[in-house]
Amino acid sequence: MSFRDDDSSDHGLSGPSKLESFLFSCELSNKVPFYTFQGDEEEDLEHFLELRTVCLGEGAEEESNVVEVTAMNHQGKTISVPIANLHISCLPMVSLGEFELKAPVTIRLKTGTGPVIVSGLHLIASQVEDSDLSDEDEDDEDEDDHEQVFLNPIKPAKKKQAP
Repeated sequence: MSFRDDDSSDHGLSGPSKLESFLFSCELSNKVPFYTFQGDEEEDLEHFLELRTVCLGEGAEEESNVVEVTAMNHQGKTISVPIANLHISCLPMVSLGEFELKAPVTIRLKTGTGPVIVSGLHLIASQVEDSDLSDEDEDDEDEDDHEQVFLNPIKPAKKKQAP
């Protein structure tokens, strides 16, 4: 899935940008207690992690499983925040909506043995070159030409005369 995002100010890129999204998932347990999400080192790409759900996996124990994320805040400082406290009998899954973080992001199983599955989207924002924009605009114009519908003018209704 990809689309053009003309309002790139949300993602820090200057000018028009293209946003691609890919499915993301990781499983945390006592054997693998953390996962670090990092983007490529390319200059013109920005990587984001949009977390959607955190849920207990098959075989989870009767215990609290606390999941936290570590990422940069607006001042460039690393901050850790718990995002879910799951328990098999009362809260086996949490929906986070569209919780978006810029890479790098570390997801950690702070307490519990899991397994905990974290899922969402890996978003990649890249700048769109002017030539790419003109091609897309021409495609849009071609589609508009094919979608034109001609309507007959509306005629006023005739009044009936009383007998």
